[in-house]
Amino acid sequence: MVLTQVEHVLVVPTALFRSLGYFQGFHYGVDDYLEKLLEPSQVRYLPRDEMEQDPSFKQLIPYCVFRHRDERGKTSIFQYTRGKGGETRLHSLKSIGVGGHISRMDGEGSAAYREGLQRELAEEISVGSPFTEQIVGLINDDETPVGRVHLGIVHLFDLESPKIESRESGIALGGFLPVSEILADIDAFETWSRITLRALFSE
Repeated sequence: MVLTQVEHVLVVPTALFRSLGYFQGFHYGVDDYLEKLLEPSQVRYLPRDEMEQDPSFKQLIPYCVFRHRDERGKTSIFQYTRGKGGETRLHSLKSIGVGGHISRMDGEGSAAYREGLQRELAEEISVGSPFTEQIVGLINDDETPVGRVHLGIVHLFDLESPKIESRESGIALGGFLPVSEILADIDAFETWSRITLRALFSE
């Protein structure tokens, strides 16, 4: 009999999130939330399969968005279609977010979140350009089954060149497209992408 290892993912109590100031959708202020959400006394690693069905906890998810502005100031964003692997409830939807769960393998303490972010990016994509990065907001969506058990932390990467390649099947048909084209097709995107696009890129 072969025992499969159960993945344990980083979570915080939903009650803690609500005590810091509940919101639905996108929230621009992140500093007060992140400092308290990532306190060692609050975070824990629990079995992922259980957490996907337990709204009393929020799984913290880095949600990385990649932007490029050309010499004329035209903005494009990396987008792709979710393939097999990862969250099955999001398969075949388009997305602008790259990232995933923080796992027990990423370590303990405040450094675990950053380790998990870097691991997820290295597993999923190859970035072939210098970039800058900033955390620009949080996503909470209690109107969908997936959203009720996750809390997104939105990282915006500004790339000097639009060079990203997929490293796994979960990121298919990827490439940079002008913001106007993405917004024109916004209903084809997953909920978190729609929330982020409207908050950061709608004119």
